[in-house]
Amino acid sequence: MQCLTQLTPPTAVSHCVSLPFLSSSANNLIVAKNSLLQVFSLKSIVSDAPDTTGKTRSKPARRERVQNTKLVLVAQHELSGTITGLSRVKIIRSKSGGEALLVALKDAKLSLAEWDPERYGISTISIHYYEREDLQGIPWAPTVGQCANHLTVDPSSRCAVLKFGARHIAILPFHQAGDDLVMGDYDADTNSNHPKSTDSATKGANGEANLQPAYGASFVLSLLALDPSLIHPIHLTFLHGYREPTFGVLSSQVAASASLLHERRDPLSYTVYTLDLEQRESTTLLSITKLPYDLHTILPLPAPIGGALLVGLNEIIHVDQSGKTNGVAVNEFTLKSTGFSLPSEAHLGLRLEGCIIEQLGTPNGDMLIVLRSGDLAILHFRIDGRSVSGLSVHPVQNNENHVLSTGASCSASVGRGRIFVGSEDGDSVVLGWLSGANKLKRRRSFADMNLDESISVEDLFAEGEDLEDEDDLYSTEKVAGEAPIQSDSPTEDGSVDYSFRIHDSLVSLAPLADVKLVSARPVLKDGKGRSQQDAPKQELLVTTGHGRASALTKLSPGIVPYTSKSYGLANVQSAWSSLTKNANKCIIITSGSEDYGEEQSHAYTLSAGGVEELPDGDFDPTAGATVAVGTLDSGSRIVQVLKNEIRAYDEDFSLAQIFPLSEDPAPADLNVIAASFAETYVLLTMDDSSIRILKADEAGDLEEVEQGEMLSKGKWVSGSLFDDSNDVFRLETDEEDEDEEGGSMLMFLLTTEGGLQIFRLSSLKKPIYTATSLSFLPAFLSDDFTVRRSAAKETIAEIIVTEIGDSVSKAPYMILRSATDDLTIYQPYQTPQGNGSGSSLRFLKSATRRTSKSTLDGDSSDSEQRAQALQALHDLDGYSTVFMSGISPSVIIKSASSTPEIVPLDVSSMKSVSSFQSQDTVRSFLYVDDQGDLKSAQLPPDSSYISGWRSQKLFSGDEIVAFDYHEKTDRYVLGTNQKATFKLPEDELHPEWSGEAGDSYPLELGEVIMCIKTMSLEVSEHTHARQPLIAVGTSLIQGEDLPAKGRIYIFDIINVVPEPGFPETGLKLKLIAKEEVKGAVTSLTEIGTEGFLLAAQGQKCMVRGLKEDGTLLPVAFIDTQCYVTTAKELDGTGLCILADAVKGVWFAGYTEDPYQLRLFGKSAQHIEVVAAEFMPDGENLYIIAVDAEGIMHVLQFEPHNPKSLTGQRLLHLSSYNTGAYPSIMTLLPQPPTFNPPPPADPDAMDTSTPTPTHIPFSILLTSQTGSISLLTSLSPASYRTLSALQAYLTNTLPHPLALNARAYRAVEADQTIGGRAILDGDVLKRWMELGSWKRVEGVGRAGMEAESEVRELLDQVAGGGLGLLRGI
Repeated sequence: MQCLTQLTPPTAVSHCVSLPFLSSSANNLIVAKNSLLQVFSLKSIVSDAPDTTGKTRSKPARRERVQNTKLVLVAQHELSGTITGLSRVKIIRSKSGGEALLVALKDAKLSLAEWDPERYGISTISIHYYEREDLQGIPWAPTVGQCANHLTVDPSSRCAVLKFGARHIAILPFHQAGDDLVMGDYDADTNSNHPKSTDSATKGANGEANLQPAYGASFVLSLLALDPSLIHPIHLTFLHGYREPTFGVLSSQVAASASLLHERRDPLSYTVYTLDLEQRESTTLLSITKLPYDLHTILPLPAPIGGALLVGLNEIIHVDQSGKTNGVAVNEFTLKSTGFSLPSEAHLGLRLEGCIIEQLGTPNGDMLIVLRSGDLAILHFRIDGRSVSGLSVHPVQNNENHVLSTGASCSASVGRGRIFVGSEDGDSVVLGWLSGANKLKRRRSFADMNLDESISVEDLFAEGEDLEDEDDLYSTEKVAGEAPIQSDSPTEDGSVDYSFRIHDSLVSLAPLADVKLVSARPVLKDGKGRSQQDAPKQELLVTTGHGRASALTKLSPGIVPYTSKSYGLANVQSAWSSLTKNANKCIIITSGSEDYGEEQSHAYTLSAGGVEELPDGDFDPTAGATVAVGTLDSGSRIVQVLKNEIRAYDEDFSLAQIFPLSEDPAPADLNVIAASFAETYVLLTMDDSSIRILKADEAGDLEEVEQGEMLSKGKWVSGSLFDDSNDVFRLETDEEDEDEEGGSMLMFLLTTEGGLQIFRLSSLKKPIYTATSLSFLPAFLSDDFTVRRSAAKETIAEIIVTEIGDSVSKAPYMILRSATDDLTIYQPYQTPQGNGSGSSLRFLKSATRRTSKSTLDGDSSDSEQRAQALQALHDLDGYSTVFMSGISPSVIIKSASSTPEIVPLDVSSMKSVSSFQSQDTVRSFLYVDDQGDLKSAQLPPDSSYISGWRSQKLFSGDEIVAFDYHEKTDRYVLGTNQKATFKLPEDELHPEWSGEAGDSYPLELGEVIMCIKTMSLEVSEHTHARQPLIAVGTSLIQGEDLPAKGRIYIFDIINVVPEPGFPETGLKLKLIAKEEVKGAVTSLTEIGTEGFLLAAQGQKCMVRGLKEDGTLLPVAFIDTQCYVTTAKELDGTGLCILADAVKGVWFAGYTEDPYQLRLFGKSAQHIEVVAAEFMPDGENLYIIAVDAEGIMHVLQFEPHNPKSLTGQRLLHLSSYNTGAYPSIMTLLPQPPTFNPPPPADPDAMDTSTPTPTHIPFSILLTSQTGSISLLTSLSPASYRTLSALQAYLTNTLPHPLALNARAYRAVEADQTIGGRAILDGDVLKRWMELGSWKRVEGVGRAGMEAESEVRELLDQVAGGGLGLLRGI
């Protein structure tokens, strides 16, 4: 009984499309990452280019300006399906006024969606299934799931075609205003087609619009019905410039094959058909035969070029509308593989496998070619009149500065001079380009403009200015990281040169390959070791990317603060820092209890040795405990909020004012518990649930603002001030108050009943927005939302409204903290009103899936005592964040291309946190740990938080094929590939060892590293001493006609005298053993208890022992008759898994007396195994295997079951569709057992019988899409609870694109024996998306008594088992 949960979303971009989605005038980019659909908007940013010359100038230099296009995430949806295609469709009507999105999914599904402004997300218009069994042809034909789907849409949006199965197409018509498909437009009497109305909606008798659907009835045709010659279709797409829907098909009557070129030379044909949607017939317009066998893609070309581009592996051919062909051969293999007449440019030596070609949008029709290696080339068309007379390809000169590090998977034009290039092997980028023709046109540049701060970037470019910055182009200075590269193209053929540079990128971790758990050894900034209490126990190291994008990346689900200094102060409860405006010195104010119990505050200044307390002066330590410290009027006033008075200090930190909160000098029961600062206002929350509002006048003195009757009589729990200067909330303003000061200042108040009220500080008579049902935490919060017949409210303790984001994009969010420290994030948005008179404010609930410690432990006393645990910190390493202190500290962090993520902080506790402003450390924060010590810290450098985990690339350069961690020397051992000069008969790859600026061990040419493993091997036959050594398996590629060979290397890392000035060279690789074997060494693992290793070599698996003479002695073996791809042992047991892509899974055992490797059982079905691992579960032992289709299989060795034939067959218990191609599976170390508390009497004997507890094991699964998943074993009781909860969530939660979550995970033709199905953790982790009243109902459906019990189970399957990674 297991549950699979996706911990990080996929990051590999597989498909993209650009369209006006949010509105008719918007420019949006839709990106598909396997099962994740993201909607981006584009934002232009103008900034100063850095001066990298380092020269001093006598005259002020011209201001260099550079303009970048950035991607800003608008929304994302996790789908219950794998996306195989995206296309834009213009429909007759949409909710947003923009175009619709057509999504193709695996197993022949189509979903038509639009943007819904009311729900601020994607809304499904229709979904279409084409999985009927009667569409299957001959019995041995491939199924729908085994065939690749392809989606294409008519450029005029008249219909879409989905090619699925072997030879079937589904045609989906779309209604357009005035065409023949609109219902009621066809007049049968006159036998003519004419539109009855220019509008897309007609009025009925009641005056309401009779809305026509956006689509017509779809139908399925066989390609053989269109043309009997379409036996082997390769590709099809719609073409531009035709009055009727017209598409081209690339096909052959016999299967194309490179090995049969002497018999099947040029077997392909290109045919153009026009489609009659009413008659469901087609007409052939043209056909071209005897095309090269390696053509694989058709690219439709709009005017002025027109026609289609046929792309092959070695050539590119253009076909115009009349059937005239022109092409170009790009390497020397073209003339050898085809008889088609093509001009040769063999000197280019280009390989077009996996290339992407995108239009640049220039008048001459030039196109950009992105090769698999990441290199760029320009395809130029020679125009003779109105027709194409020739093609030429010009590589982009890289000058050793590659713009793209890897190949592309998709591309889309996102505006003038901008192309988005998606990749599955590295980061996706927004690529900017400028042609030489535009360079010659000198336009008004940013340097010639007297830029005003009030002028926006959009206004500047709306005047017709070029999107590329001419100052950057004309500048003779080289800007670091932004140096443009130009294409090496001659000018005599009419081509022009282009310059390219990267504007923005989407961080990708795909593909994830090898995974290792390593011990973390964090250090302080001064080099001293950090205490184990603050350090995580282990971290995750993975290899990411391909080619030049390959890197060794460190991943962690939490953030370890990079501690800069510990100040050694005692008994500190809270701390704040402020930078004085005139004196320019940092003031630190602390609050805490003295040894005798009295609460005091202290002020310190920074010094070289740490902090020094301010001498006696205006600051009074005996005034009492400090509640909050803030600044007003851009730092001209530093305000210290005490429990019963306010103290204001001027720019020199001299006392300027004491503002008592009561006329009584010693109030008994009226204290400040929280404060909020904004501009010149201070909001105070009192302990009697009242509020006080103060305002600083022009002189800086604080005055109390008069409140209205509603405010003075109301009871408030918490409040927050927010300066809505950008009018994001768009709340109404009284005409009489429009000119008053503070009109943009909003006050958000949380009532004791759990409601939300928003006031404008310019008018406090009545609230301008009220939401009484906030405490129900609905998915969409509005002023008219109500919940009937339910009292299940969440106890909200704190509210804060602030901007979250980075330097590219910031947006306001409303953050709520519950009494149990659960965080809920709401995003404000505007929804149009039904009458079209304006818009109304709503809040969208962001998915919150973090469970606090206080919730799991059932202890909320700490959170109830803290009235202000949320603290907004701005400009923290470029981020505007929100920190939450307490026993489960966390930070809310967001970048422009991601959603807000709640990332836990890997410290035991934080009593308080605040920003730290000083001259030396600007982007830092102060926090008080659980010991009352004050520390300054930073976020980890060079880190990204796109996936919700912290990621940091440690090594990037050559492609990493394998690696391992040597814990004894704290070194990473990497196996990399490097290109070398081609020499016959060796291979062109040159693998080598690469250390961290340390030693390397080169291998022979043509020798490829297959695996690396650190093992504890026996190094002495006499003393039986064991030592951690590094084992490497390689393969020698010698050609097709020679048998493969392999080698096993055993290395040790030894200490040597380092080179002067290079301490990292103090370690060297020492070769202990080198053994050459027959066949490639594909897998290595440690086996048994005597320090032996198991090597999968060729078609055998052999157990070997290391002898003192440096040889590897074989002691046992087993014949597998195939190449084993996975060999793993359950530590110390001798039980091992042998898996391959042909014979499935073998379960074997190794004994040491006598030495024997014996086969126990095999999988009964054919499983193309890619990864496999053991899953212990109590007294049961399961084998988890994942095949090439992403299907996870649960197997078990059970010889007592009659169906296992006395154990010869492994029982197939269940199957589960993971939806991603797997990379590797890793069994995580078993978490520590739970120790029950001791008895009340220490001397008493505990006679109670210990109840057996289920200690779950977990398997970490990485995929080629960049996602990380966790498979967790469950006890029977936990499984039943979560199974009932999954059923409730599946029926309750909305599913994007109307997809079926159950059908997505189910596997057809499942030959299981009725075992328990694997639970879908992706559905379970959406628990926090429910409102409070629905969660109470779900707890009852699951048969539990309290929600805390459910959350404990959810935390277990959603990553709680990764405590070893977080150390919390």
